[in-house]
Amino acid sequence: MNILSFLRDKLLLYLLHLSCMMALAVFLLATGYSADGCLLVLICWFLVLCIWTVCEYHRRKRYFSRMEAVLAQIDQRFLLGELMPFSDRLEDRLYREMIRQSNRSVIERIHAAEEQKNDYRAYIEGWVHEIKAPITSIALMCENHKSEVTRSISRENGKIENYVDRTLYYARSDEVYKDYIIEETNLADVAAEVVARNKYYFIQDGVQAEIDCPDDVRTDRKWIAFILNQILQNSLKYRRETGAMIRIYTQRRAKGICLAVEDNGIGIRQEEIPRIFEKNFTGTNGRTHGRSTGMGLYLCAKLCGKLGIGIGAESQEHVGTKIMLEFPAGTFHMR
Repeated sequence: MNILSFLRDKLLLYLLHLSCMMALAVFLLATGYSADGCLLVLICWFLVLCIWTVCEYHRRKRYFSRMEAVLAQIDQRFLLGELMPFSDRLEDRLYREMIRQSNRSVIERIHAAEEQKNDYRAYIEGWVHEIKAPITSIALMCENHKSEVTRSISRENGKIENYVDRTLYYARSDEVYKDYIIEETNLADVAAEVVARNKYYFIQDGVQAEIDCPDDVRTDRKWIAFILNQILQNSLKYRRETGAMIRIYTQRRAKGICLAVEDNGIGIRQEEIPRIFEKNFTGTNGRTHGRSTGMGLYLCAKLCGKLGIGIGAESQEHVGTKIMLEFPAGTFHMR
């Protein structure tokens, strides 16, 4: 609040005082007062009004400054009504009570939305666990009765499993801290596990895989496996027709360990690289190489943020793409 805005707010009051001063001057002159005496009365009135203006301005400014300080210190700003400083003005007390009532309504809505969200997340998690049983049964039947048909079924069943896992991890992504376990994790074992999970894609599409991950890191094995699987799925989906290859390797850097997934696929346009981790961004490849939801890399970036892992990408169109996971220093050691 500045002095000009305060004066504009009091404009009607000042006009009223001016009108009263003019009326008093006319009355005094009409009743025989001298012009000098009348002027002295008006000057006194004006000085009193100026003193009141200065005092009132500083009082109101001090009050709103305290309120702004309170607002800056709290994270949940809808609680301002409960923390507003006391004021002896009736107008301030009425505003405070109205803000409190409004805040209570907002809090009730937030609690209702949180309960609805938790119920929905619990339903999704339950549904995922239930649907995994028939998915596993289909995989076992295909493994026990191998043929061209069952291999195709197993391949499509793998896609369903991947989408189901993505649904589960997306539902849990806002509360990762409740589900992860930080432990010593061998990246070579995780990479081998993810490659084995996608073996039918590698075999049928003629894609070669190379793993060179001699480092261990302290992280959650399950979440890293999911992130790595999403990246690997993208590399398989946007592979080149012949001679496709995917390398999973680690590099030691000054700030930590970099786990890279590098392919020689169709690559990404340079202008699209900064957006590949955005939600629902599909890009040119997603529109021309089958349907894409734009959720895979977005979910990877979100989970990496929760786990304290950096994620980045390098790519050149028609040459290949490299997705890098940066594990900070202090979470790894050389084997």
